[in-house]
This record gives sequence, structure tokens and C-alpha cells, in this order.
Amino acid sequence: MRVDIQGRGFSLTAPLLDHTQQRLRFALTRSGDRIKRVVVRLGDTNGPRGGEDKFCKIQVVLEQAPPVLIEDAGADLYAVIDRAAERAGRNVAKHIERQRENARLAMPQPPAAPPGDAFDLSKD
Repeated sequence: MRVDIQGRGFSLTAPLLDHTQQRLRFALTRSGDRIKRVVVRLGDTNGPRGGEDKFCKIQVVLEQAPPVLIEDAGADLYAVIDRAAERAGRNVAKHIERQRENARLAMPQPPAAPPGDAFDLSKD
């Protein structure tokens, strides 16, 4: 799983990069074999003016499936990253489980035994 982290409107610090990668790896570990790439965009909408404007956008690119997109915003960028990573992990797991269920339902089912079959144990 390749993780690409981009900063918009501010420079990324080493602790911020480490925190983002750690949270994403923790949240997406279960589904890591099905994930091609993760793109994270971190930004500050208002710049130095402050306020609840820091955002985290996560795009998880899956194999043979449409990408999963997550957005979150708030005043504390670390908390925003935590929430977005947690939601990304849940949504990716749900998406993969739904794909597995659909594949299982699409498989041909064995024919049902006809009535009066020789192996019908209810006749004894």
C-alpha cells in the first residue's frame, strides 16, 4: 500500500507526516492487501487567520473497485486526521465485505435435491 501525503496551504512537518502514516496504517491494515494507493490531502482553508478550517481528504484506491473518498474538517488537524482515518478504515472494510458478499451470491449454487431423493433421511 503506497501512501501519498500532500499539504495545501502550509508545510508538512515530520511529526504530522508520521502521525498521518501511523493512523492510516493502523486503520487500513485489515484491508491492506486490497488497497493499491492512499492519497491524503491536508490543508488549511483560511491560512494564518485561524478557525475551524483545517481539512483532511483521503482517497483510497482499491483493486477492481471504485475509490473510497473521505473528508473531515475541524480546528485540530491531528483530531481531523484521526477521525478521517478511522472512517476510511470502516468504509474500506465495509466496501470490501460488500464486494465479497456480491461475489459469493453471484457464484452458481448446486441444484437442490429433488423430492423423494434416496438420501432423504426424513422417511426413516
